[in-house]
Amino acid sequence: MAGAGHLVRRFFGSLRPGGPPAADEAWVATVLLPSEHELWTQMPGADRRHAVGVARRVEVALGDEATRPVLAAALLHDVGKTVSGFGTYGRVVATLSGKVAGHDMAVAWTETRGFTRRVGQYLEHPRLGGDLLGIAGSDPLTEAWAREHHSPADEWTVPAHLGAALKAADDD
Repeated sequence: MAGAGHLVRRFFGSLRPGGPPAADEAWVATVLLPSEHELWTQMPGADRRHAVGVARRVEVALGDEATRPVLAAALLHDVGKTVSGFGTYGRVVATLSGKVAGHDMAVAWTETRGFTRRVGQYLEHPRLGGDLLGIAGSDPLTEAWAREHHSPADEWTVPAHLGAALKAADDD
């Protein structure tokens, strides 16, 4: 299963309570637009810790090319996960369901009700995150990366070297 190590690390990381250190939270506030920061604060602590790690790795990899929109993309690529409202165990169920059912079924589930709808929303987090960032007035690159961060490289609309750096930092 591709990305299994990443998923295992994210699972165990999600069991630790709390968000990133105060210094990282302060840094994030200098990077994000106020409307983006509002979305950031809705993310669970484990997602915020993960996102800071991604952004810091992107910053090192890209140097001066790690512009505000690129760092915002790193920090907010998973913001769509907030729509489902799932905690750790709901996310595990949703992820496994998506592996079994496939993308088309996940999209169909977003049109249902109850738990199944929430599974569909979780699996559709890239599209929903892009929508949230579009409403928030994010830079087109930030919005595009949220939509495309699980897409194959040949489908990215962001510059390939930026997408590669963002992907590598996320998959640590």
